[in-house]
Amino acid sequence: MNQGRTVFSQLMDFLPLHQFRQCVERYAGNYKIQSFTCLDQFLCLAFAQLTFRESLRDIEACLHAQQPKLYHMGFRGAVSRSNLGHANEHRDWRIYADFAQVLMGTARHLYRDEPFGVELSETVYALDSTTIDLCLSLFPWGQFRRRKSAVKLHTLLDLRGSIPTNVYVTGGQVHDVNILDELLLEAGAFYLLDRGYVDFARLYTFTQACAFFITRAKKNTQFYRRYSRPVERSTGLRCDQTILLTGVRTAQRYPDPLRRVAYFDAEKDLRLSFLTNNFLLPALTIAQLYRARWQVELFFRWIKQHLRIKAFYGTSENAVKCQVWVALSIYLLVAIVKKQLGLELSLYKILQILSVTIFEKTPILEGFSNFSDELPGAEPCIQLSLFDLQ
Repeated sequence: MNQGRTVFSQLMDFLPLHQFRQCVERYAGNYKIQSFTCLDQFLCLAFAQLTFRESLRDIEACLHAQQPKLYHMGFRGAVSRSNLGHANEHRDWRIYADFAQVLMGTARHLYRDEPFGVELSETVYALDSTTIDLCLSLFPWGQFRRRKSAVKLHTLLDLRGSIPTNVYVTGGQVHDVNILDELLLEAGAFYLLDRGYVDFARLYTFTQACAFFITRAKKNTQFYRRYSRPVERSTGLRCDQTILLTGVRTAQRYPDPLRRVAYFDAEKDLRLSFLTNNFLLPALTIAQLYRARWQVELFFRWIKQHLRIKAFYGTSENAVKCQVWVALSIYLLVAIVKKQLGLELSLYKILQILSVTIFEKTPILEGFSNFSDELPGAEPCIQLSLFDLQ
């Protein structure tokens, strides 16, 4: 007798499946498909991410072991590695990219009041990329060196809740700075960029769009100091200057004044120089904002350690992008579940609990409420002594 619903089925209830079907219809994902639909493909890949499956054969074996439960988990088509492999190869990856964008909107709304270490009412984004090395003979479409291939995840991260807002999946040959051309800039928002994104012609578009950027200055940047503001050196600040670029090309590409803030990090014995087009924030806040950019590095570390995006179930560009976008959807789903259920657990612990309870038929909240970091107390010893005197 089937009593209750599996944790996997309850977890999928947090997904807006109506909007998923709209994404499928937008790209005719189920055109001439009779058995293994896009939803079946998404559920298979979601199951693989939640339970850390390593291959198509691994996914097939685990789901076949729970065959009686599959229908109630939402699967309608026959699950096999050939069906899943064919779907990864031919189903348009933009279906899952658009659906992930829907989840990003939901997650950002839930985390809109989340603190990130700096008292600031404006939205703050960090832009960076991470590289996943691939085998050149299997992934020739990602070649970026003579004997190396890779896939890059260019990510624009909202620091409130560490929620990605835009992700661009490209081959390793695409330089980071080119992604600036793809951004839809938000007026009044702050964008934290490392030195790899210093292109003054592109940075000038931020000023024209009334958006703010903070980036590291290169050592060979040529500039003229127009005037300086006083700074409190005990805080680590060394200078707060208004400058004009004087390079042959940079002066033409960025004709407006810039603000240069120099900061000394005593803990790391490191001197840092920042460039920004914001002249209103205190100089120390500029340095603190750039330090908060480290959250995007932590985000990359988290998804690489806890999601399956370093080894892929297919070798085509479409298969890789499908897997990456479903993995990001699972990250966003876990973040949404954390907020909507009011859980105090970390995303890592939530993911681990889901991985071992996925087939259980208990209320989803019960599995989280039973979790405790405290070690169980030792049971009292009931062994009798051999030397008790009569």
